[in-house]
Amino acid sequence: MTTLALARSWRPKSFPELLGQDHVVKALTHALDQGRLHHAWLFTGTRGVGKTTIARILAKALNCIGPDGQGKMTSQPCGKCAACLEIDAGRYVDYIEMDAASNRGVDEMAQLLEKASYAPSNGRFKVYMIDEVHMLTNHAFNAMLKTLEEPPEHVKFILATTDPQKIPVTILSRCLQFNLKQMPVPLIVEHLQTVLAAEKVESEIGALRVLAKAAQGSMRDALSLTDQAIAYAAGTVTQESVRNMLGTLDDAYLIQVLDALANKDGAALVAVAQEMGERSMSFSLALQDMASLLQKIASAQVVPESVLDDWPEAAEIRRLATVFTKEEAQLFYQIAITSRPDLSLAPDEQTGFSMALLRMLAFRPGSAGSGSNQTVGGGSTAAASTPASTQSTSKSASATPAAAKPAANPASAKPAVSSAAAATPAAAPKVVTSAATSAPTSPAVASSSERPDWHSLMRALPVRGLVQQLAHQTELQDWMDSPQGVKATVITSLPQLASVDSVGRLGEALSVYYGKKVQIAIVEGAVEKTVAKIDAQVQSEKRQNAEERIAADPFVQQLEREFGAKVVSGSVRPA
Repeated sequence: MTTLALARSWRPKSFPELLGQDHVVKALTHALDQGRLHHAWLFTGTRGVGKTTIARILAKALNCIGPDGQGKMTSQPCGKCAACLEIDAGRYVDYIEMDAASNRGVDEMAQLLEKASYAPSNGRFKVYMIDEVHMLTNHAFNAMLKTLEEPPEHVKFILATTDPQKIPVTILSRCLQFNLKQMPVPLIVEHLQTVLAAEKVESEIGALRVLAKAAQGSMRDALSLTDQAIAYAAGTVTQESVRNMLGTLDDAYLIQVLDALANKDGAALVAVAQEMGERSMSFSLALQDMASLLQKIASAQVVPESVLDDWPEAAEIRRLATVFTKEEAQLFYQIAITSRPDLSLAPDEQTGFSMALLRMLAFRPGSAGSGSNQTVGGGSTAAASTPASTQSTSKSASATPAAAKPAANPASAKPAVSSAAAATPAAAPKVVTSAATSAPTSPAVASSSERPDWHSLMRALPVRGLVQQLAHQTELQDWMDSPQGVKATVITSLPQLASVDSVGRLGEALSVYYGKKVQIAIVEGAVEKTVAKIDAQVQSEKRQNAEERIAADPFVQQLEREFGAKVVSGSVRPA
């Protein structure tokens, strides 16, 4: 004996039973109660959210005659009259469901519309439900335009589609359009609890959450997966059995991965990937679940109350939100979502997943931006400070003096980033961040008593990435040396580069260079001589000199005279 699938046996048969689509139910209920009915409705949404179900309930509401056969059109169909029972059974003669995927031509549409002119056989209205209407051809759409706009009084059209972008605007303008929402996970879990309780099947709440997430907003998919889980478990539907059935990842593995990233433990990351491979888990789903977990962590960092107490991983999310910085959470999330398409290009999925984890570790903010060398493995790191170059003094002596000039009007510059509010309007720019209180010792350090040549100094610092970009877009405004340390005020026209982390790492590099604490304050204003502008000017002069030397070369001149050759403008590059 076979049983009816849960998705069919638990299909809603009235508007109150319909879940998650309150905005559609409210509009249709009011229209039916007030008798203000449109002649065509269009329901859009992903699979399994209730498009066909709403069409059948609406058809019953239009044709219900009540248990006594004397009822009128109502928003609460009785479910007992001949019209309601036959529509539920799929054999009502005046309710025609058409699959546009298999009947998409103009001939099928012409045959359908030809019958629309005849009065209904038994019901109050003849209802045409065209599913996946976007599959119709352009000729079929054109054939139905006139009838759809001005149908006979006894005809109602219900269109359903998962891809409304493919429907011509001429069709859209003739219909009332309702966008059906995806089912949220808590609603699916609650409904699955009701279904399994009625079916007398024991289950774990964690298993239902896994099924709800795997359904991706589709109630039909959730019920179909539940059918499969009941057969797979052959008893109580447990979280472990559901995960084994779906090949999904236990959240414990994701927590292990993030803890290893927090500890910079490359060996632990590789071990977790190896264990997942041995259990034949889906690495694509693993990256998807990791992205979801990182999104929750990022939300917890900004909006702590967004973490709900009924989440199984709520405590771990709150803990990891304090372990990682906001920048790290954003970077890990970006790597997780961009690595999923790359799995198909990797030698195998496990290799691609392992490289994604190692990429998170390698590109972690602050891991290699200030000239430090890191050794990953076993959770230990070793940093070696790079001493200042002994050639920086000679470079400083030959640099352009204009690079060390302060801004023309320092008073007009406004603070871009500060660590505290100014005490008075005329207060000096506030310190963004400072280097470590004890600068690493260096075999050779520069003297901080004299105002430096900022251009040569920024070129000599071993910084990379965003810190280097910040350094090359600044100009020194003020330099104050004291026994307690150096206070440097620099001006930039790109304050968006001056994040707290970037300014702090630039201060650390200067502290290593001078062997003493260096504090940096950033102000915003017009900059005439940034490091980048000076470098561009020098490069332009070199290119111009190279072009002049090429033009004056006797061999090139001979080629031009004898063969009519020409030097292509912009093709000369200085050696």
